[in-house]
Amino acid sequence: MSRRSYNRWVVDETMEDYALRFTPASARRWSVLRVANTAFGGVSFLALEMIGGLVFLQYGFTNATLALLIGVVLIFLLSLPISYHSSRYGIDIDLLTRGAGFGYIGSTLTSLVYASFTFMFFAIEGAILSDMLKLSLGIPLWLGYILSTLVVIPVVARGFTLISRFQAWTVIPWLALQILPFVVIAWRQPDAATGWAHYTGQNPSMPRLMGIGAAFSIIFSVVTQIGEQSDFLRFLPVPQNGQQKWAWWTVTLTCGAGWIFMGGLKILAGMFLAWVTLRHGESFVVAQQPTTMYLTAFREVTTHPGWALALTTVFIALSQIKINVNNAYAGSIAWSNFFSRVTHSHPGRVVWLAFNVGLALLLMEMDIYSTIINLLFLHSIVAASWIGALTSDLVVNKPLGLSPPGIEFRRASCMISTPSASVP
Repeated sequence: MSRRSYNRWVVDETMEDYALRFTPASARRWSVLRVANTAFGGVSFLALEMIGGLVFLQYGFTNATLALLIGVVLIFLLSLPISYHSSRYGIDIDLLTRGAGFGYIGSTLTSLVYASFTFMFFAIEGAILSDMLKLSLGIPLWLGYILSTLVVIPVVARGFTLISRFQAWTVIPWLALQILPFVVIAWRQPDAATGWAHYTGQNPSMPRLMGIGAAFSIIFSVVTQIGEQSDFLRFLPVPQNGQQKWAWWTVTLTCGAGWIFMGGLKILAGMFLAWVTLRHGESFVVAQQPTTMYLTAFREVTTHPGWALALTTVFIALSQIKINVNNAYAGSIAWSNFFSRVTHSHPGRVVWLAFNVGLALLLMEMDIYSTIINLLFLHSIVAASWIGALTSDLVVNKPLGLSPPGIEFRRASCMISTPSASVP
């Protein structure tokens, strides 16, 4: 590729998607429904079921459910100001952080935190897909990791334009397969939940508060998902009348901060499927794996082993590609922001897309599953510091006049560093 062709490629906003600056009104031309559906695609990830199964099997139904209720409420409240400001000003979470108390250096650090979230969860989702490919097609794990990484690049390279089309094409079959096994289980086996609520976990003697706290720490690790939702909400068109304002608010609430309500249901579904899988004689380790969960569930839909395996394969492939498209896209933007501030250069978002999925592939090859609990605990602490400080600036400091009222993210106008920058 010649330098001239490369430069044209880098400045092509169809591929760059305003990675380093706010999204102008002229670029926010998509329909509200299209933006909403694209953001909704981020709820498909099966790591939610994995987390649900993990906390249920480890800490029991009561502790896991109470932790989930607390987590859903807290994540929604922390995410609401972020989704509102991203939708209103057309900025992603990196620029929002820069203009909301963290300054230039602080937002550089949080871009690194956010990027780590995207490639860590990309690796988790890719590992789940690779496990399914091995089970259904006999593809070795190492090759499955590579395939699950490469498949998203052509879609993500074209930015929101192609991502939104992909999410629109896949939403109906994905949603149908997501709901189908639960409907069939409820119809054919109404007693399937018997004993579910009485399960006490692998350590029933653990104090209640400690069990809830441990489960909450794992669940809360998904709070950073609001960053990915904001990456798409910034494309919401500016409302011009009352009807458009109603639609704008609906999408901001449901597909922004409200993603956690659907996400919470999927975590609860993971708890239930882990119980069903356990009842079928699987071990604790196997019962918390989404592949086994949904294979067991689809065996209730059809008694034919081949059809059950095929349905599970299609569902997991749709779920994991849908979320990893979003993970890869968000990571490419986060790395673009991080390295542009550190190196003062920008080779193009697609370069950082390749970098992000490369890191995820490395984590998969290193068997990220074996350290998943420790990773989620660590990320939960860091994410709480960042998102908590960001939200407090938006809802406390700005209304009280303790920080500038607007979201000033331009480098020449924002501080180099602030006290908030040291929090994460």
